[in-house]
Order: sequence, then structure tokens, then C-alpha cells
Amino acid sequence: MSLDSKIPEGHISDKWTDYKDHLKLVAPNNRPKIDIIVVGTGLAGASAAASLGEMGYNVKAFCFQDSPRRAHSIAAQGGINAAKNYQNDGDSVFRLFYDTIKGGDYRAREANVHRLAEVSGNIIDQCVAQGVPFARDYGGLLDNRSFGGTQVQRTFYAAGQTGQQLLLGAYSALSRQIGLGRVKMYNRHEMLDLVKVDGKARGIIARNLITGEIERHSAHAVIIASGGYGNVYFLSTNAMGSNVTAAWKIHKQGAYFANPCYVQIHPTCIPVHGTNQSKLTLMSESLRNSGRIWVPKKKEDAEAIRAGKLKPTQIAEEDRDYYLERRYPAFGNLVPRDVASRAAKERCDAGYGIEANSTNEGVYLDFASEIQSKGRQTAYAQGNHNPSDEEVISLGKKWIEEKYGNLFQMYEKITDENPYETPMKIYPAVHYTMGGVWVDYNLQSTIPGCFVAGEANFSDHGANRLGASALMQGLADGYFVLPYTVSNYLADEIRTGTIPTNSPEFDEAEKKVKDSINFFLNNNGTKSVDHFHKALGDIMWNKVGMGRNEQGLTEAVAEIDALRKEFFKEVYVPGSADELNPELEKALRVADFMELGQLMAMDALQRKESCGGHFREEYQDAEGETLRDDENFKFVGAWEYHGSDINKEELHKEELNYEFIKIAARNYK
Repeated sequence: MSLDSKIPEGHISDKWTDYKDHLKLVAPNNRPKIDIIVVGTGLAGASAAASLGEMGYNVKAFCFQDSPRRAHSIAAQGGINAAKNYQNDGDSVFRLFYDTIKGGDYRAREANVHRLAEVSGNIIDQCVAQGVPFARDYGGLLDNRSFGGTQVQRTFYAAGQTGQQLLLGAYSALSRQIGLGRVKMYNRHEMLDLVKVDGKARGIIARNLITGEIERHSAHAVIIASGGYGNVYFLSTNAMGSNVTAAWKIHKQGAYFANPCYVQIHPTCIPVHGTNQSKLTLMSESLRNSGRIWVPKKKEDAEAIRAGKLKPTQIAEEDRDYYLERRYPAFGNLVPRDVASRAAKERCDAGYGIEANSTNEGVYLDFASEIQSKGRQTAYAQGNHNPSDEEVISLGKKWIEEKYGNLFQMYEKITDENPYETPMKIYPAVHYTMGGVWVDYNLQSTIPGCFVAGEANFSDHGANRLGASALMQGLADGYFVLPYTVSNYLADEIRTGTIPTNSPEFDEAEKKVKDSINFFLNNNGTKSVDHFHKALGDIMWNKVGMGRNEQGLTEAVAEIDALRKEFFKEVYVPGSADELNPELEKALRVADFMELGQLMAMDALQRKESCGGHFREEYQDAEGETLRDDENFKFVGAWEYHGSDINKEELHKEELNYEFIKIAARNYK
């Protein structure tokens, strides 16, 4: 199958508008005749289900949590981008478009990114109308702050709870449709396979996680909005339940999986503490607006800090290496995430890490300068032009508390250290995945009728996502793209009638799911699911993590293949199928992670360049920056499934053509 991205003709500023004007429609009286399944109820899924329900379609929405409010979108802290130029600092739709393409290291599809920038302003209007409590300035107007990879303030935020507030807005819209009977909500249900009839997506097989019952659900179209696959690394900032299963199941049914090696390592995470840790905690990137990142200039100082003989506050200013400000003076602490993460790794690898863990990996995020600066500004604004040091610090801490208070509180509860007094300790960790199911301009996969939204698709972020763009993409897809493109597809379905679930295709899909469940429950293994998941995570982090090379990737492919075979032979899953069984849930998910992990290593191995979050150590310039190969690798790598031997996956290439921007080496100096 050849890849057809269906990008419209015309100038990039007009593509989406002209395209919408010529899409097919479904009349309001025909929409109740059509069923749509939405898998996942985070920002992309909830907004899509609410929008399609409001239009009059019959929607079934599925989530494995006890409520849509538990979706991992709730964990997003820092903000959401939009090109409204409220700060009058030169922002525009084109600048947001350009920053996103550049931030993704010129590996994103131009037309999709421009559409995202176009609708970004509408998202803010929609959310304000829903009552999302965005932060406001002293005059009552919506406030903005900076984020990594940009030189303008375009990020709207709600303290450190932006994802939660946006999800509650989408959930309120979804709840209204549930109350009207247009959306039927299936909580505690997990999709375990896609059902195709005559080549089209026609339904899913789902498991009721409370009773264990296997259910059949049919529809005229299926939307996958199940998030990213960062938990393939075991330790990540993702919720423990986040998984790849829905996306991987449609991949095995014929949906191409694009750029799986593109994984974002977030620079501001609380460092790993011990070997028994099961999750990492993210500190919002917004903190880089006010915090300065540093390590000691002297190795002996770093060693003393790790040994507990020296405190960071005892390190003199001239003995601190503010390495981001030193290396990237134009952007400083606001360089993109991949750049900041690699710089932290470089310092720690060189022996300057400050955390007393098994790897000595950690750097400081210090707010002392901001406390001083904002304290003096506040005192001056209050008429006190000669404040004491105590007054300055007190006012500065109050300013920080108003801006980031809940984040500081969270950090103190986790680490038992007061970040107002002592610099935060941070280190990069797996966060977001830019790769995902390949989709065309309509957000439709290579399976007709199967659409993919939000982090589950690959389309908007290239090799590195700019901070505060995940929420933007999820809501753009759900509120402002899918209602048009799904309707265009469904215009040919108004005479189809209800899709029966007693067909051979549903029989076969249900049998396959039950066989898989029975296999795990009857396997005579001796090791837990977590044992294998941790082993997979170790391979992924060490060989398919921040630094990659040909030898490590080649070893990873072979090691994951061997681990997967051992997993199916030795894994032990207690309990039964007809009950709440978390170990069974994990086993089914880890089985998919095993296959995905191998494909990620294969994808990274074939991409012989460094770009964004994909850093091949063999391909870097003299200053340690990414060295792209635009002549040979300016493409989307979309993989086609060919059976359980992942080595047989076939690579298809979608060439990336940039008509409206000039490709250049990324420079944040």
C-alpha cells in the first residue's frame, strides 16, 4: 500500500479553509443513524466524543479508568499554546507554525502543523467559554508565559493544573452529551482488538475490567485517542496505566505505525531515587521561566554535594556552571526539551551530577535569582524603593507561590526539601512520544474508517514536541478537525444501517482475544509481569534512550526479541478471567510493549542521523549538537505489520516537502 497523505493543494494559509469548504457533509437528520466509537477520554477523546455527540451522532466512548476525569491529560501542568499575540511580542500563526516545525527538527508534516497553529486561538475561546479558569493578569485579561523553544509568550495556563482544568472543561461538555443520551460512556473497559469488515473499521472487542466480560461493539467509524507509549520504558512520567495496546492492535490490523523511535525526554523531572521505583514525577517546564539550571563548575564540589558534605547554597556564584545559559545564550534556560535534556546528560556523564543515587544523575533548578528579582520589583511597585533583604525575599517567595505554588508543594511532599530555600533537583525522563499511528491529513489511518487523534498519532510534532503543544494538539484534533473529516467519511455510510455484531469477523476477533487471555492465565511461568516490564525498560533506557548508537540498537533488537520469548514462556499471571485482574491487564499490555520496543529499536537503527529526541551518537557536530541528514532521511518512517516476527516489519517512506519554510540547522545560540 502506498502512502497518500491527502494534503490539499494551495497556499498553506488557505489549505484547511478551502479543504473544509469542499468536504462532504452528513445532514442533521441522518446523523442519529450513524454510530461512532471513541477509544480514550483524555483531551483528544473527550473533545471528539463531545463534539460528535453535539452534532447528533451516536457515540460510544471507552476508557479503562473509573472516570474520564482520570485520563492522563490531567497530569499536564504547564500550559497550552495559542497564537493570539496577547503580549504584543510579535507572535502570529506563522510564527507558531515555524517554531513547531523548527522545534521538531524539520521532521513534521507542514500542512498538519499549520492547521494546528490556525485553530489554536479557537481552542482558547472554546475553553474560556466552558469556564476553564486560565490565569489572568492584574487587569483581568488572560495571561501568558514563555515555554521552551520560543522567544514569545504564547502559553496560556491555569497555575500548575492546566491539563486538569482543560480536561474538566472537556469532561463537562462530554457529560452534557452523556446526559442527553447522545454519548454512551463505558468506564472500566479496555479495547483489546479492532474489528474490520470488508476492510473497514467496524467495531472493537472490549473487556469489562470489573467483571472480565468480553464485549462486542460495532460502529461505522472508530476513533483511537488512547495516548502515547512512554511506558515502554517502565519508568516514565506517564500514569501507570498508560499503554500502547489500542494503537498497537490497530497496527496489527493494518494501520501503519510511524516514527516509533521519536520519544521525548523531558528535562525537568524529579531524579530516579531507587531501584524499586515504579513511576517518575514531572515538574512543569514552566518552571524554566523562573528557575536557572546549573551544576558545580568543580567536580570536587559535585562529589561533596553527593556525599552530603556540601549544600548547593554553599556553592559561590562564580563556582556555578549555568550551562544552558553558557551554551545557548539566545534562549538560555528556554531551549527546547531535547536540547536541555542532552545538555544535562552531558554534564552528568562528565561527572558533575549532584544527586546521590546509583547513577549520580541530577542537576539543579534554582529560583534564588527570580526570588530576588521579583521581590525587588514587587517592593518597588508597592512604593518601597529601598527594601531590606528580608523584605525582598519574602515578597519574592510570595510571587513565586502565586505563580507555581502547587508545583513547589508537590516537590516538597515528594522529596522532603523546600524548593524556596534549596534548589530543586531535576533530571531528564521519558515523557511524551512523537511517534504513533500514521494518519493522513484527515487523521485517518491506513485502515478506512479508523481515525487516530492526539498523542496516539504521529502527525504534528516531528522529532521533538515543543512544550505546551500536547494539549493544543489533543483539543485541536477533537474539537476542530475530526468533526469535519469524520463527517466527510461518514457521508457515504448513511444507508449502511446498523453494523451487526454476530458476523464471522466479530466471532474471529473475540476468539483471538479470549485465546490470548487464556494463554496468560494458563501459562506455567514463575516470574511476574513487572519483572519483564522492568527488564524491557532497562534495555530501552540504556540502548534506545537519550543516547543511541549502532551497536547498542543492534543489541537492543536482539535482546528484546529474546526477552519477549522468555516473557511468553516464563510469565505468571494469577487470578481468573471473570474478575477484576490487574495482573492480567498488565500482561496483555506488556506483550504489546515487547513488540513495540523492538520496532522502536529497529526504527532508530535505520535512521542514521540525529534529529530532535532521536540522538545517534555517531551523528553529531563538533559542539555535540544534532546532525541531520536531510538528503537521505527527510521522511516519515511508517512501518507495516507482517506477523509476529517484528523483524519482518516493512518500512514505507512519506517524503516531507517544505514549500513555505526554509530548512536550516537548528540554532538556539
